[in-house]
Amino acid sequence: MHPPGADTVLVRHGDVSTKSNTVKRYMEGLLVENLEAMLSARSVPGTVENRWSRPLIHATEETVEAATAAATDTFGVVSASPARTVGTGKEEILDVLVETARACYDGGTFAVDARRANKRLPYDSEDLAREGGTAIWDAVADEFEPEVDLDDPDLTFGVEVREDVAFVYLEMRSGPGGLPLGAQEQTIAMISGGIDSPVAAYEMMKRGSPIVPVYVDLGPYGGIDHEARAMETVRTLSRYAPNFDMSVYEIPGGETVGLLVREMEQGRMLSLRRFFYQAAEHLAERVDAHGIVTGEAAGQKSSQTVQNLAITSRATDLPIHRPLLTWDKADIVEKAREIGTFTDSTIDAGCNRVAPDRVETNARLEPLLESEPDDLFDRAADAARNAELVEP
Repeated sequence: MHPPGADTVLVRHGDVSTKSNTVKRYMEGLLVENLEAMLSARSVPGTVENRWSRPLIHATEETVEAATAAATDTFGVVSASPARTVGTGKEEILDVLVETARACYDGGTFAVDARRANKRLPYDSEDLAREGGTAIWDAVADEFEPEVDLDDPDLTFGVEVREDVAFVYLEMRSGPGGLPLGAQEQTIAMISGGIDSPVAAYEMMKRGSPIVPVYVDLGPYGGIDHEARAMETVRTLSRYAPNFDMSVYEIPGGETVGLLVREMEQGRMLSLRRFFYQAAEHLAERVDAHGIVTGEAAGQKSSQTVQNLAITSRATDLPIHRPLLTWDKADIVEKAREIGTFTDSTIDAGCNRVAPDRVETNARLEPLLESEPDDLFDRAADAARNAELVEP
């Protein structure tokens, strides 16, 4: 919902504001670039301006809703409001509040949330909120009985007064928060196409780290559907990063998987993960990535017990980032639905045939090294060298 004549999107960031002035200016510049890219990718007309530590998207009433939706899908944005631009004169602001009330307020409780950054104006925030509330009440009183609720109103009329302009809005739509994409170095994201790994990649992107998507081809133990769902989830993630390359490195792993299935029973899934991490480490050197992102959560699977995570992590010198480490499965599923990767992640695939009948939940490194192929890491290096870059 927006005021009649809305022509601007107010964009608010959070963690960026905590940085030093130099870092803050840099990150705000990234945020503006990413907002511009998001608008362009969605063919939404609009001009992005960075003022008062607050990006603005100048739009029209016809495009302001689409521009707001683009902003709230942009990493680093805490919230965004479609707003009407107005001068800083109190009477002018009150007139717009009256017009907005008559167009948008049709019952229930209301409140006015007024904020004034320009301290030289002849009124303060409390004056504006009080007089604004009175003006709104009088504007609708002939139609219905209005009711004020300052704690939990059904409708909040927001007013933000800056140095030379004010904004009137009706809602603050939540964005992903975090940091602008590009504020951190890139990382390798292991994408299996299951529910967890795309959510983990999204969470890492939310903290400003562009991802290099990596899919390990399991050969006959994966199949076309396994690959298809991984590629589709990357395609969905790429919509949140239209100005970043999201091509997928596909690492051949079918031969090694077959070897592990034939020669290992106990600890097979741990050795497979060690193979993955070694291959990812070699690829990271090639693409200048600084860590590995996985969708692992403590205790979610037998290979993800705390003990087993400690064993598999020792396969690489790179840090392994696990954004979902403490998440419950229900929360991961909810997030996957929210970001749009859930449906494709649940395509049936045959990769469950890799798992042995007897699982290992409390592995020890030395026995695992004795049972896994001696050339496992050499195979990983070869696989990384033979990785192919494909479009999702």
